[in-house]
Amino acid sequence: MDPNSYVEDRSPGTGRLRPRAAFATDVPAIALDGDWRFRLASGLDDLTGDFAAPDFDDTTWDLLAVPSCWQMTGLPREPRYGAPAYTNILYPFPVDPPRVPRQNPTGEYRRAFDVRDGFPASAAVLRFEGVDSAFAVWLNGIRLGDGKGSRLTTEFDVSTALRPGRNVLAVRVHQWSSGSYLEDQDMWWLSGIFRSVSVAARGVEDFFVHAAYDHSTGQGTLAVDVTAACGVSLSVPELGISAADPAGPYVIDSIEPWSDEQPRLYSGELVSDTGERIPLRIGFRTVSMVDGVLTVNGRPVSLRGVNRHEWHPLTGRTLTEDAMVADVLLMKQHNINAVRTAHYPPDHRFLDLCDKHGLWVFCEADLETHGFEPGGWRRNPSDDPAWREAYLDRTARLVERDKNHPSVIVWSLGNESGTGVNLAAAAAWIRRRDDSRLIHYEGDWASCAYVDLYSRMYIGVDELAAIGRGQEAPTADPADDAHRRALPFVLCEYGHAMGTGPGGLSEYQRVVEAHPRLAGGFVWEWIDHGIARLAEEQEPRAFYAYGGDFGEEVHDGAFVADGLLFPDRTPSPGLVEYKKVIEPVRIRIDPAARQLVVHNLHRIRDTGHLDFRWNAEDGGEPVGSGELKVPTTAPGATTTVEWPAEVAAALDAARENGSGDEVWLTVTAVLAADETWAGAGHEIAWAQGRVAASAAVPAPSASVPALPHNGHITLGPAQFDARSGQLIRLGGLELDGPRLDIWRAPIDNDLLNAFGEPQITDWLAVGLHRMRHEVLSVEPDAPGLTVTARLAAAGSSSALGVVYRWTAGDGPDAGQHRLRLECAVTPDGAWSVPLPRLGIALSLPGTDAEVEWFGLGPGEAYRDSRTAARTGRHRSTVSAMQTPYVRPQENGNRHHVRRARITTADGTLLITGDPVIDLTVRPWSTAALAAAAHQHDLVGDGRLHLHLDHAHHGLGSASCGPGPSASDVLAAVPTVFSVEFSTGR
Repeated sequence: MDPNSYVEDRSPGTGRLRPRAAFATDVPAIALDGDWRFRLASGLDDLTGDFAAPDFDDTTWDLLAVPSCWQMTGLPREPRYGAPAYTNILYPFPVDPPRVPRQNPTGEYRRAFDVRDGFPASAAVLRFEGVDSAFAVWLNGIRLGDGKGSRLTTEFDVSTALRPGRNVLAVRVHQWSSGSYLEDQDMWWLSGIFRSVSVAARGVEDFFVHAAYDHSTGQGTLAVDVTAACGVSLSVPELGISAADPAGPYVIDSIEPWSDEQPRLYSGELVSDTGERIPLRIGFRTVSMVDGVLTVNGRPVSLRGVNRHEWHPLTGRTLTEDAMVADVLLMKQHNINAVRTAHYPPDHRFLDLCDKHGLWVFCEADLETHGFEPGGWRRNPSDDPAWREAYLDRTARLVERDKNHPSVIVWSLGNESGTGVNLAAAAAWIRRRDDSRLIHYEGDWASCAYVDLYSRMYIGVDELAAIGRGQEAPTADPADDAHRRALPFVLCEYGHAMGTGPGGLSEYQRVVEAHPRLAGGFVWEWIDHGIARLAEEQEPRAFYAYGGDFGEEVHDGAFVADGLLFPDRTPSPGLVEYKKVIEPVRIRIDPAARQLVVHNLHRIRDTGHLDFRWNAEDGGEPVGSGELKVPTTAPGATTTVEWPAEVAAALDAARENGSGDEVWLTVTAVLAADETWAGAGHEIAWAQGRVAASAAVPAPSASVPALPHNGHITLGPAQFDARSGQLIRLGGLELDGPRLDIWRAPIDNDLLNAFGEPQITDWLAVGLHRMRHEVLSVEPDAPGLTVTARLAAAGSSSALGVVYRWTAGDGPDAGQHRLRLECAVTPDGAWSVPLPRLGIALSLPGTDAEVEWFGLGPGEAYRDSRTAARTGRHRSTVSAMQTPYVRPQENGNRHHVRRARITTADGTLLITGDPVIDLTVRPWSTAALAAAAHQHDLVGDGRLHLHLDHAHHGLGSASCGPGPSASDVLAAVPTVFSVEFSTGR
């Protein structure tokens, strides 16, 4: 028999112990993380025959850290062992299950370690927390077994192989195996022993904590099923349980239940007759479906969630606990209350953090067979009985390891694996083992025959609303249809956070909150999977790699960079937007009634844990602030508060004696005291109300004529080129432009469309990226200067006519000269496609500048992603205004700007909208931005490029979801917009 037949065998492994819960214990353990000897073989024909022998000389082998992914070694420069490869759907090898290529990179690992005298070797186990893909294990030359299931814990009995003194562990890890067909998740293909390894004494074998809560009585019921060869007692001092029989059951009055809002954990302990002590953290909660609504502890659940892959830009899927803590704290700080562990069980320590800080968890099996879909699901393992054992094994190891986490409220069978008998069998196994949680799987949404939740991904808001009303299209089978209509609904993936965007999140949230059947959902996804690299040029420049950057034969490009966090865990504008959209307290300011309305969307907590604050601004300048007394508002309730006298006084003074500018009231809700995940003062929610509009800007006091002279035309402080009509100087500033501009560096949502033709196809077909600006006339006259032009692409009879009408006059301040531009745009011919943007573009010398603006900010915002932007006076630099998306694209827009000041070394340019403009300032052109593949490709050209836009086409989520809503489509229609320029200090 081929000793390596396990690689392609469908069996999940041999010699392994039954799965059990992950838990801490005080029995002795030996950590085996650290440097191991390592050799990378090219395949099964290149193996080291005697590498498992204890006396094998491995001193010439390399040292490799365990845990790690071997393809990540050597980064950020060059990977030392193979290279990462990214595909979303396709397998990177021929689809011929269960066979994999003979040229199968194989890591051979060796680790010598000492066992002290007295270590209880007779009851010891060897534990691997995660090994990708298949592996076989030898201890002191004795073969212990083999395993598959990369992101699952595997244990082997070492009681007969472990010995005092020196021991040698040898592990052979294969990049590809039959298990790879079940692990086609949308992520980098990486290999190795990527989670921790240890040898531990085995005392108590397993236990299952059952902690239910009855919301009608306030009682909790506790029972612990223990598997052990000795007696075990249970103590929970807070509940008055001391050295008792774990089996109980114990009924306790006045229990504080566990929830995402108040993750109450009771500390307990299991103590065995042999002296082993196992700490417990017990959370009481009951998960149910009630009349088609997902509830926990009798309260409806609204999931404000994210899908989370495990990722670090330097170590891949190997994460430190600090990185896991960072993820959980960032989630909580951004109002996220749920996580789907897409698409595999995470490091068990992450679930400990979810228990502690409060996150609902959909814990997902290590299963995806998406690569069979292009072939019509032919030979899909999900419906092949030969794979049944592998499916049930992955299901059991999921449930058994994580069954004691109160945060886990749903078991998910996997992702994008079609349908079939093996998935049904997995669901049936879960129901027999754990009926305290619900079962999720999106792939059988047409029938939902073996799940408890109706789940879909990337549907539009109209279909979502229909589902909320129970008016979804019927299924083929009446029984399945009736079953599905009785289920709660979950968006397991939506709001594809790839590149600039996603747009439209607020629309989804409004629909979710309107229909109790809709339990919310999970944005795809948490973090960009960019790999840190250094470009070795004159000086190293950092960037993040994506699919195709390692010479992959097949790949899916930047589709792996689709997170709410950038790879270094910096929040993206999308995460800032999502925090605002899902804030659990809604504040509404009613200036007319002088009232504040607070709606508490929490399901458990009242607003007693929040402080409310106000501040008033006149034209962005503070005119008052203070604490705001808001009565405690119960969960789900609404409170209306009259403005206190000090608020009214400050606002009245600003309106009557102020600058005549806009007066705004901002109210914030912040934590009143420290939480485990954020300190006192952390902002949870906010709202703004405009109390007074700005006074109308007077027209220039006197217009001045345009005067031709020596090839130039002078108009007040401005100088134009007489032939092109182009503004070339304003006061002491040299300028180039402006010209009508309709093109943007395509965003990922323009370039991709998972369900149809991407927007870019139509844009390129009509030549929007190569429009020519043809000046038809330049006409100076007494009122000013009129320039007529036509914007069209070669080969196209469709065009945009544009008339630039320039006037100049004195400004409201002494010595100030104003230059006003009115642009009248008229479509000519058939325009069946939307415009990417509509505005003007110009440039001026400089590499960076100070930028101050009054409008929405401080970060980027677009028409369908602007909820998180607030009106005020904001300051930044041009360099800081660039959003570093992994693949460069349109970014950095500031929305609804009233006025802006751009200060360079050569002077200051003042810009005023009429009434508003969108402002973007960049140190590179749109063409350079569109041509760049990575951030390090962007190099300033010595000019600052300004875009002053009347409107943008919406962002949407079309890279994997719907495009912009109809209201956010920028149609080519007759449009007039105006902007004013002046110079100043």
